[in-house]
Amino acid sequence: MKDQQPIVFIIDDDSSIREGVADLLRSIGLQVQAFASTQQFLDSKRPDAPGCIVLDVRLPGLSGLDSQRVLAISDIRLPIIFITGHGDIPMSVRAIKSGAIEFLTKPLHEQQLLDAVHAGIERDRARREEAEALAELRSRFETLTPREREVLSLVVTGQPNKQIAARLGLSEMTVKVHRSQIMHKTRAKSVIDLVRMNDKLLGGTPTS
Repeated sequence: MKDQQPIVFIIDDDSSIREGVADLLRSIGLQVQAFASTQQFLDSKRPDAPGCIVLDVRLPGLSGLDSQRVLAISDIRLPIIFITGHGDIPMSVRAIKSGAIEFLTKPLHEQQLLDAVHAGIERDRARREEAEALAELRSRFETLTPREREVLSLVVTGQPNKQIAARLGLSEMTVKVHRSQIMHKTRAKSVIDLVRMNDKLLGGTPTS
């Protein structure tokens, strides 16, 4: 994933701003796609690569802040950098609370924009890598049989083999075999590792 060429999406109805930001980002080797509206962006075919969105707050029709909500509903999780010539504190607070990573005012300071774009790309790259790792982890756990899942649910609570055997009506040796299979299929290095993996899949504390 680190080898994927990142891309920045610019959404601004002002063509001079679009072209200026696009030229700046291309000058440092970034791919850019520019749109005059959020709808154009939504209708476009986007590459599956790390990236972020540079989004104007004041757009005709669907505003930038409304666009932020629509993008979230559409499960488009690209980090957003807001730009505006008419920003105010309540507006910026709302944008940041809703997940934007930066709120920049026009005329744009080039280095601030570049710093924000790089931060956005790295955040998206990390999110994508985390999602990929989680999907791979889920695929391992999906290979477990129903009985192995039952044993797993008790192993992660710290119950010993003897107690698990009694709970499930199995012999202690059978439980040992199931535990061995669980460790092999999930590639867990220890019970602690298994617990962390299980918590991660259930939305608990991420593995380290």
